[in-house]
Amino acid sequence: MAAALCPCRALLGGPRGVLRALGCPARGLAAHKETHFGFQTVSEEEKGEKVYQVFENVAKKYDVMNDSMSLGIHRVWKDVLLHKMNPSPGTLLLDVAGGTGDIAFRFINYVRSVRERQLQRKLKHHQNLSWQEIADSYQEEAVKPIGDSQVVVCDINKEMLKVGRQKAQHLGYSEGLSWVVGNAEELPFGDEKFDVYTVAFGIRNVTHIDLALQEAYRVLKPGGRFLCLEFSQVNNPLLSRLYDLYSFQIIPVLGEIIAGDWKSYQYLVESIRRFPPQEEFKAMIEDAGFLKVDYQNLTSGIVAIHSGFKL
Repeated sequence: MAAALCPCRALLGGPRGVLRALGCPARGLAAHKETHFGFQTVSEEEKGEKVYQVFENVAKKYDVMNDSMSLGIHRVWKDVLLHKMNPSPGTLLLDVAGGTGDIAFRFINYVRSVRERQLQRKLKHHQNLSWQEIADSYQEEAVKPIGDSQVVVCDINKEMLKVGRQKAQHLGYSEGLSWVVGNAEELPFGDEKFDVYTVAFGIRNVTHIDLALQEAYRVLKPGGRFLCLEFSQVNNPLLSRLYDLYSFQIIPVLGEIIAGDWKSYQYLVESIRRFPPQEEFKAMIEDAGFLKVDYQNLTSGIVAIHSGFKL
């Protein structure tokens, strides 16, 4: 349960220079306004820089800390997200704050599995196919195992993307996968480009969540789906007390022992407590224009998957 713990993805609000490099105007970003960085009050610009630094610090130990802090349960939550998405071959996915590739790799595996089952059904129902036709079908599958599916991993933090690319190379992921530096509040993509938008353990780091949601809506095609996996409000009083104890007394200590970074993990724990509860976040998603918005609590609400459609 403790999963509080997957440090969220390095997302947004990063240095303005990144936006300029992308050619993105800082629309809607008001200078000198105050916001929160964990339990601290900081300027919006300062928050962006601090969040960027947090994920630059934790990038190399990100996956190890996720497993250590959540006892591996974050893997189950991400699997649930993919099954809820249920992507088919040809799906175009944008995974925002997806630096180390966890959602992207699961997406590729899922689509490969669907393609393989489709091929087997096709061959099963065509018993009169020749050996050559069967061989050709498998050869096509070997050449394009995920068909026309594509996943774009977008993250503002270059160190997180660097770790993700290294993992992809090590694990053999290449087809249908690309990596883009970008800010969730100012996505470097045109309108109506993607079938699905995901953000896992990242949106709570955004300075302006409403802008990120508006951008999600903008880049989705009509009929596209928004899916967000994020820490939420625990609905079991006893578990909530234990969760708080673990989060504030254990997580920063693990951060210091494993990653040599107490402060970053203290912030990550605090950021979870500052994130809106399920119903409030649902209303924010609806305000951005999404319809049929709902959420699914996992592990008594330690995390929740919010879903909405651009209709």
